[in-house]
Amino acid sequence: MSEQELQQRIRLELGTGPVRLWRNNVGALRDERGRLVTYGLCKGSSDLIGLRQVLIGPEHLGQTLAVFTAIEVKAPGGRLREEQRSFLALVERCGGYGGVARSTAEAARVLRLS
Repeated sequence: MSEQELQQRIRLELGTGPVRLWRNNVGALRDERGRLVTYGLCKGSSDLIGLRQVLIGPEHLGQTLAVFTAIEVKAPGGRLREEQRSFLALVERCGGYGGVARSTAEAARVLRLS
């Protein structure tokens, strides 16, 4: 299965209920005037980004909050670039859910669904 097919499967199978996932294309291209246009969240940001609802303890009693989520999808044998590793580390340091997934089961673990 290609990374693109795996991304789509993870997004469709796990992006429901308490989770919302969006495809994050990152790159650059030249417009009709030759100017460089960059797109995506930021360099190194993950393939899938989203939100995971969590119920917080007594200090936020009854409130449901969303936690930022980032999943870098890799085919078997695919390796992280340093920018991707740094982005995932930042997400985790800030309290988000971040990680690498080579299957829907691994993505579910990143999202703490299993």
